[in-house]
Amino acid sequence: MKCITLALAATLVSVTAALAHSKAEDTTPADGTTVETVAVIELRFDDPMRVTAIKVTGPDGDLDITRETGLNPVTAFRALPPDVIPAGAYTVDWRGLSADGHPMQGTFGFTVED
Repeated sequence: MKCITLALAATLVSVTAALAHSKAEDTTPADGTTVETVAVIELRFDDPMRVTAIKVTGPDGDLDITRETGLNPVTAFRALPPDVIPAGAYTVDWRGLSADGHPMQGTFGFTVED
């Protein structure tokens, strides 16, 4: 009986791990922070992620950003904002596909001070 219980527990752990999805572990700028300038927008994931869309919205609308990272799955995605970002609150919305093919999305925000 003990062997069956251990085998069942091992199977459940394996299935749970297989169903896990990549998630954003860290961002630059960090979520909720106030910064003086923004040189890069970066998302770091626990597993490879193919970021398919990213939008940065501020007080004057959407920023024109340049993807530095292509569409290949990565654990660190980078995009470059314009040289000067006006003061105000910004929201970053992203979408992508995790390594297991599931669609993922997330949002974080930061403020650029005067």
